[in-house]
Formats: sequence, structure tokens, C-alpha cells
Amino acid sequence: MSVEIQLSENATEAERLGILTPLLAHNLANGGDDAYETFALLLRDPDSNEVIGGLYGKFSYRWLLIDLVSVPESMRGQGIGERLMRMAEDIAQKKNCTGIWLETFSFQAPGFYQKLGYSEFGRLADYPPGHTRLYYQKSLC
Repeated sequence: MSVEIQLSENATEAERLGILTPLLAHNLANGGDDAYETFALLLRDPDSNEVIGGLYGKFSYRWLLIDLVSVPESMRGQGIGERLMRMAEDIAQKKNCTGIWLETFSFQAPGFYQKLGYSEFGRLADYPPGHTRLYYQKSLC
């Protein structure tokens, strides 16, 4: 079998799916069904009902990835972030998750996650330049 390697700048969704589809089939055959699900805990402005922050998570292979956490600057230091994280942990435990993982930047809130019992398991230096991308996990077993 011969193959041609071609650069596609600004790849289309169809091209991405062409790469993803066989990968998902391989993952299913070797890792089992990940029963991928998402959820969000929303912070809403009570007057406008606008979403102003919250937490967005993804369940996969009995792990919860906390993908996004955002609390408005004016509301930080009031325990809202901790409440969001504890609620997410409760949801993960009810779904019988093995653990939780997340990624953050050195200029975001690594100390916040450490305070909540998350331990660092990886780092990517100089991403973005002058900073570090950090990876944290917490076991629920």
C-alpha cells in the first residue's frame, strides 16, 4: 500500500474526522467503550440569567476531566470555586469514577487545586513562553 502525506493548513472538520474515526475504532477495540459524557455547573447572574462562569467536565474511562473552571474576578475568594470543585467531585463519585484530572497554567490557579488535594503529575515548560502548563489529578478510590 502506498500513501501520500499532504499538509492541510486550517484543516477542515471532515479532515479531522478522517483522522479521528479510525482512532476511535482502535480505542474502542482496545480500551473498551468510554461512554463519554459532559456536564456543566453554571454560575448565572440572577438578574439577567446570563452564564457568567462555572465548571465544565467530561467523563471518559471512569475518569472526570475538569476541562474548564471560571469564577468572575469580582467573586473570587468567596468559596465559589471550591464549591464548584466539591460538587464536581461528588458527581464523579456518584458515577463511580476512579479519579479526576485537569490542566492549568502557572498563571492561573495551581495553588487552588493543590489546596483541594490535587497532585501534580506532569508539566510542560515554557507553554506559553515564560510560563508552565501543569497537570493535576486526584484519586477517588
